[in-house]
Order: sequence, then structure tokens, then C-alpha cells
Amino acid sequence: MNLINTKIKPFKCLSLKEDKFVVLSEKDIQKKWSIFFFYPADFTFVCPTELKDLSDCYEDFKKIGAEIYSISTDTHFSHKVWHDQSESIKPIKYYMVSDVNWELTRNFQVMQYFIDDQNQIKETGLSSRATFVIDPECIIRSIEIIVDGVGRSSKELLRKVQAIQHIKRNPQEVCPARWKKGESTLKTNIDLVGKL
Repeated sequence: MNLINTKIKPFKCLSLKEDKFVVLSEKDIQKKWSIFFFYPADFTFVCPTELKDLSDCYEDFKKIGAEIYSISTDTHFSHKVWHDQSESIKPIKYYMVSDVNWELTRNFQVMQYFIDDQNQIKETGLSSRATFVIDPECIIRSIEIIVDGVGRSSKELLRKVQAIQHIKRNPQEVCPARWKKGESTLKTNIDLVGKL
């Protein structure tokens, strides 16, 4: 099922935020832009490079009114130890969400699977490497899912969020490929058909 333009389901998870454990629910993300940044696991290889990259750009996301929620199926305790021990993770100020009950991973349909010895499909308990941009009405506006071995770029994510925000404010406009904030957009009308 395609989740674009659907409302997120209710949820409740423990999170690490600025050295405190906090309960996070769908009510906490209302009325602001949210990035749900799923990754497979703490203490791995590609994941810390992505989370550090997001941390380096966190202020840029805050300037456009977007909050970041990194999400894995690890416990909140694991997030805390990783945060305290890893030089890459230590600077993180955004939410590190524990989806230990797989609620978000299942709701957003990003659970990883494998085939066992009896040819049965089984859940691994880990989420895929997936990104969701959610608007202030809790509607999913963007989905990206990529193979585990490839890290995502926070600069490209920032550009996409800015484009989504622009077309939400200006529904008669669309953002062409490689559009950046401040550049010209296209106004959709019949006169443009076949001329681009």
C-alpha cells in the first residue's frame, strides 16, 4: 500500500532527547514538519554516518520548522549508551526514538524480512533504511526507502523538505528537478503541456 498522502496512525514510543527519556506520540508532532528517519540498528556502520550527517544539518532543519526523529527498533537504553560512547552520535540533539515494540516500523511498512529454512517469510525485527516527511497535519508527503548499504544525504533531504513546503504553500506551483529554495518554480497550466 502506498502511504503517500495518508495520515499517520497513533503511536507511543520512548525516546532519548537531550539526555532525557521522553514519551513521544502522534500528538507531539502535530502542527510542525517532521522527518521520520528509520535506520536498521545502533552500533552499526552506515547508520552512524547518516545520523551524524543529520546532526550536522540539524539547525538547517530547525530553521525551516522541521523536527527530526531518528527511529530504530533498539531500546531507549541502547540509544543512550550509543549516544554517550560514540563520537559520531554524541552531538545529536534531535529525538532518538525507540521502536522496540515495532509499532512505527509496522505502521510505516518498513520492517525487514527474510525467508527461513522452511521457505516462510519472517520479520527480522529491524527497520529498513527509510525516510518519511510528514506535514503539520500528520500527512505523509514523501517516502524514501533504500538498500541497507547506502547512506542518505541530509542536504538532499533538506532540499526535498523545502520543495514540499513550497508546494504546500503554493499549490498552483510545482518544483522542477534540482530545484533549490529561492529558484523559479513552474506554474501548472495547459499552455506548458509538451513545451518543457
